Amino acid sequence: MTTTDVRAAEPGTLTVYGRAAAAEWLRLRTVRSTWWCLLAATVTIVGIGVVMAFDAENVTATGELPPATAAGEFGVLLGQFALLVLVLLAVTQEYASGAIGPTLQWTPRRGVLMAARVAVPVLAATVAGVLLAFVADIAAWLIADLPLAGADVADSLGRIAAVLVAGGVLAVGVGLFLRSTAGALATVFLLQLVLPFLLPAFGVEWMADLGELLPGSGAIWTLLGEPEMSAAQATSLLVGWSAAGLGLGGWALLRRDAG
Repeated sequence: MTTTDVRAAEPGTLTVYGRAAAAEWLRLRTVRSTWWCLLAATVTIVGIGVVMAFDAENVTATGELPPATAAGEFGVLLGQFALLVLVLLAVTQEYASGAIGPTLQWTPRRGVLMAARVAVPVLAATVAGVLLAFVADIAAWLIADLPLAGADVADSLGRIAAVLVAGGVLAVGVGLFLRSTAGALATVFLLQLVLPFLLPAFGVEWMADLGELLPGSGAIWTLLGEPEMSAAQATSLLVGWSAAGLGLGGWALLRRDAG
């Protein structure tokens, strides 16, 4: 057999990607942590939606009711972190267990492995988040008879999907770069929730300005319309931080030793 024959027998990139994605999906759905994260996301997103619906029902006489889609948006604002944990664990668990070595032997094309490792958990988390937000919207509509228009639902779920995709890609990048579940969780939690709320609370202008440059501020605006910024600014924050995180993670996977 010649070298040409050997090369011709090698599977193509799409074939390798398909195998890697199938392996990622199998691993994702067969570990307990995935289902615990989905349970936590369900309780948080739907629970907040139900609480908001009851609250709106109690203040019906005080003013205009919010749309039912606000239930899913508020729920995802906090419930996204359970979904981001799902994504992070899909990336970092193999580094903790040492299984990353066999994985790279089975899929030596690291770029292909990275593509599968980004696509599968991020897609799973996004689909789950969008479905749970829709359930929260329906619950708010049924409980408090909040207005629920088809166009509003499509717009709301589209914005929720954008936030979850951006957050998921950032989480993958941070996880690949730090290779530590605890470190990646702390970093994502600070960037997405803690610092965007904490920095403006100090009342110092430069700290407030810094807080508005964090990815969590873009997510908050996309979901709730706060703080004051344009759609272009919010989109730039989400895309920019996701690209930066993915760039660092990609460099770590492609250039650094697996150990």
